[in-house]
Amino acid sequence: MSDLVQNFNAYRSQMNEKIMAADNLVIKRIFNLDTNAYQEGVLSKKTKELIGLACSMVLRCDDCVKYHLEEAKKAGLSKEEIYEAMAIANLIGGTIVIPHLRRAAEYLDALENQA
Repeated sequence: MSDLVQNFNAYRSQMNEKIMAADNLVIKRIFNLDTNAYQEGVLSKKTKELIGLACSMVLRCDDCVKYHLEEAKKAGLSKEEIYEAMAIANLIGGTIVIPHLRRAAEYLDALENQA
């Protein structure tokens, strides 16, 4: 696994454990809602991950982008499908999203290189 992917996942896991250890009901409910929102439903998991990816790019949340890229790959989305969603995000978000597109492209390459 690439260092970029490994470091992100290790940090995310470590901090999620720390946050959950605080035993805050509202935080636990938010995390649960987030997890359940991306399950299969009327919209497929693939569609939801593409929506999550595009929204995360427009909101300029690099951690969220990385998370949704991983989930998109796990859901079986192709590089072409992912890039199409990222193109829509850039269209909606404007040129300020381009630095996030660069980091997303780097992370997607890292994900693909580990496979």
